[in-house]
Parts: sequence; structure tokens; C-alpha cells
Amino acid sequence: MRAEAPSPTETGRTPTYLPGCRNLTATNQVKAEVTGAYKRSFPRLVHLRPAPHQFFYGQCGGVRYAATRFEPTSGATEEELVGMQDEGSAVKYFRTTSDGGWIYAASDAFPRDAHGCGAIPQIPRSLAAAWGNCSVAH
Repeated sequence: MRAEAPSPTETGRTPTYLPGCRNLTATNQVKAEVTGAYKRSFPRLVHLRPAPHQFFYGQCGGVRYAATRFEPTSGATEEELVGMQDEGSAVKYFRTTSDGGWIYAASDAFPRDAHGCGAIPQIPRSLAAAWGNCSVAH
């Protein structure tokens, strides 16, 4: 599942498809694969999962993209909890490679840019727009 639906556009419609890019529903398998890519990039963080209702997933051409925040799970060590204080507050961005595997691509800046994932060069602008710039309702 992805986060809450993006805000309606000025025309009143919520974009789910933009030229060349489309929003997709994330399966548990996709979330697990993205989480695995993050764990490979940050091996000290083992006990984590995507934060509920904060997972974005889509495709542009043959490349799939994802964005999510992570949160610690039960069993997280003190070191992991401290590491997640900073790391967990930022949205992480991922994309698939030519072999279909997921890789970590980028992270939000501190503080987060007002344009959300629209400010992340590794995420196509039309997909960021379909995702409502990765904003979530709190």
C-alpha cells in the first residue's frame, strides 16, 4: 500500500497516472525487497520496517521507484534506536536496477525540502507529482 492519496490537483483530480509514469500498489513482497535494499546499505540497522501508510511505489518506463520512512521493530538494539532517531526521520528513495533488484538511491535532506520528493533528483518529477511530493497526512 502507498501512503494516503496525494492532495487533489488544481483541477480537482488526484493524478494516478502521468505520461511515462504510473503509481502502483505496493505488495508485501515489494516492501520486503525495498527494506532488504535499505538493510544492505545500512547493515547496522536490522530491526526495521516501512512506517505504516508512508510507502510510495511507482514506475516510469521500465524502472520502478519507491519511497518510505522506516521505523524500528521489536528487538531493536539501543544502537539501532539511536541510529533511527536521525535515519528514521528521513524519507528514503529506491529504484530498481537493470536486473530488477532494488537499490538505495537517496535520502531526504535535513530539514526536509518543502517540495518533498519533488526535490530529489533521483525521482522523476512526474512520479513525484503523482505521489503528491511524498507528503503524508499525520
